Amino acid sequence: MVLELLSQRILALMQGFFHIGLRVRRNEVPFNKYLFLAYYSMQKKYYFIITGIIIIGTTAYYGFLRDPVVIKNYPLGGETIVVFGDSLVEGIGSSKKGGFVALLEHRLQKPVSNLGRSGDTTETALGRVQDVIAEDPDLVIVLLGGNDAIRRVPLEMTVENLRTIIRTIQAEGAAVVLLGVQGALIRDRFDNDFRVLAKEEGAVYIPNILEDIYRNPSRMFDGIHPNDEGYGIITNRVYPIISELLTGTYYE
Repeated sequence: MVLELLSQRILALMQGFFHIGLRVRRNEVPFNKYLFLAYYSMQKKYYFIITGIIIIGTTAYYGFLRDPVVIKNYPLGGETIVVFGDSLVEGIGSSKKGGFVALLEHRLQKPVSNLGRSGDTTETALGRVQDVIAEDPDLVIVLLGGNDAIRRVPLEMTVENLRTIIRTIQAEGAAVVLLGVQGALIRDRFDNDFRVLAKEEGAVYIPNILEDIYRNPSRMFDGIHPNDEGYGIITNRVYPIISELLTGTYYE
């Protein structure tokens, strides 16, 4: 993020000098030799230096400084998949039963167990974790939190409930994929905490699966649930990651 912001600032600065030089050439502004020299210094002398710094910094960040998440129980021991969650997992709003879970099963050409229950919060889902364990899964996709937001459950409680769910599943040998969901009307208040939680617990994290779906009438069945098009978009976001996990080619 820091490097990205630095790159944007440097690019904006260089573009500014470029436009200044262009306006001088066109006699749109009075000639100023110091400004003109600064423009050419930036364009000719420092361009490659700045580019080199950005490249080296980016390489260092991703190669040495960035701490990759170590996914617990990965590579997988098998291909038994369970999706655990609320009405978004159950598929409310889709014309065919199962929503994105059914679409994912079709794309993978493998059975995917749907343990979605409408209305579940992270707290009520805790009481159903043993249903997940009973499936003897190798990979569990967890999608919860939307109803916590609706009921204004404190964020800390939501996160700790999810932590317990993730740890309970992992203790039985399964890898966990945590799906992000928009936790507020305007902005996604869950994203940072869910991301940190996934990293701390060694789970795969897929950010806000409702991005560009929620509050888009053409992709929503009602005020909460996607329609077929919306569930199709969710499937497109989830499928590549699950496919990589199953084939052992996933890399954080």
